[in-house]
Parts: sequence; C-alpha cells; structure tokens
Amino acid sequence: MKYPVVILLLVGLHQTSAGVRMDKLADSKMCGDAECSYVLSVATALDDFIAPDCRFINIKKGQMVYVYSKLVPEEGAGVFWSGSVYSDHYVDQMGIIGYFPASVVKEMLKFTEDAVTIPTAEMDFFCD
Repeated sequence: MKYPVVILLLVGLHQTSAGVRMDKLADSKMCGDAECSYVLSVATALDDFIAPDCRFINIKKGQMVYVYSKLVPEEGAGVFWSGSVYSDHYVDQMGIIGYFPASVVKEMLKFTEDAVTIPTAEMDFFCD
C-alpha cells in the first residue's frame, strides 16, 4: 500500500522539475540593434500587470520600464514588448527582462526610430 504513494510522489517531482515548454509569442521582433541590447524607449506603466508565466515580468503602475524589443504581432495576436522594470521600491525585479502587453505602458522617450526587424530566437522557455 505504501509503494503506489511513493511512485506517485516521484512522478509528480519529475514533472515539476522538468517544467512546461512554452511557445514563442511571435516569429520576429523590432530592436535597436541586431542583438537587442540597446534600449528602444522608456515607458511608464499605466496599470499593474501580473505575469501569467515565466516569459513575462510583473509591472506595477507608475514603474519605469526600459523597452528592449517589440514583438511583431501575427494577425489576431496581442502586441507584446520585452523590457525591464526600474524602481527603487522593486529592486528585486530590476534587471529581469521579460514580456508585457504594450497596452499597459505609455512610451515617454524614444531613443531610436531606426529599429531593426530580426527573427525571434528558437530557444525553449520552460516554466515551473
């Protein structure tokens, strides 16, 4: 009777440690350079956004967000940007780059108008 319980626990641990593979949100993105290392713009969060999985970042209303890339949406898809938050009150999130809906921020300062469109990487995202 004890063996089935142990086996179920081991199977559950294996699934959790492997995570869940997440699909890409778009096939291409606009960046300031070919490596997407330059900031395109600075935006201010208009509302809170809670990340639904590990590809996204949490954003609090009023935070400054550095925008590194803008995904080129496919027909019928949402518009997502990637960036990093900056705030003295949320230092634990600074430097973490992730996606967020473009609708929750307002661009305040654009650093470049000459964006480069490149394909998104074929990397796998695994979320716990």
